[in-house]
Amino acid sequence: VQLQASGGGLVQAGGSLRLSCAASGRTFNRYAMAWFRQAPGKEREFVGPISWTGLTTYYADSVKGRFTISRNNAKSMLSLQMNSLKPEDTAVYFCAAGPEPPTTESASYAYWGQGIQVTVSS
Repeated sequence: VQLQASGGGLVQAGGSLRLSCAASGRTFNRYAMAWFRQAPGKEREFVGPISWTGLTTYYADSVKGRFTISRNNAKSMLSLQMNSLKPEDTAVYFCAAGPEPPTTESASYAYWGQGIQVTVSS
């Protein structure tokens, strides 16, 4: 499966952004999906995974209550709605696909998007 992320950019603290990840190739709805991010000088960390049904999601404590993951299997699209953004959310964001069940471990995901920059200014 090929993943193409879009929607990143520069936003002021307190603002919102919506990331999208378009999937092509293999059957999208067979895969768990996830968002990860990597800030400069830091290791990649999970933001949140979502099951193929969309019914199961988890969130990192740092984004809980501010970010929402969703998917549209009919359109082979994964989304990340980010609200109340903080400067510490600045990172390159990655979408990923892997076998069920969804996990928070990057090693569980075989397919990765190209990464997209999100910058939050203070």
